[in-house]
Amino acid sequence: MQEQKKKDNLILQLSFELAISVVDFCAQLDTQRKWTFSNQILSTGLALGANIRAAHSAEGKADFIHKLKVAAKEAEQLEFYMEVCHASEHLPANDRLLDQLQTISSILNTIITTAKSNLTKKSVDQPAS
Repeated sequence: MQEQKKKDNLILQLSFELAISVVDFCAQLDTQRKWTFSNQILSTGLALGANIRAAHSAEGKADFIHKLKVAAKEAEQLEFYMEVCHASEHLPANDRLLDQLQTISSILNTIITTAKSNLTKKSVDQPAS
């Protein structure tokens, strides 16, 4: 069931693929004994995907938006760590992971903007009780 859900939902699929890329990159960091960076990247990368997944079982539109905003913050943190890796002589870069992350961030921002707009429109369209 979860496998079919991922195939039917682009952001779920992309965030799962990103999580696998994060795990693989962290394994590379671990072999180089870069454990502090590995732990930070693993934590934020998996939290990003977990929050996106949690948003899809949200209790309502506001909860959905909140969970995706948390995921967007995790994406910003992960992007920072990946940019440090790219800029440092002492850490390996991973352009593929950074590209995946930027795609997800763009989609997340679009989803959040649309959901907020729909939530605002719905509250304006509903008459007061």
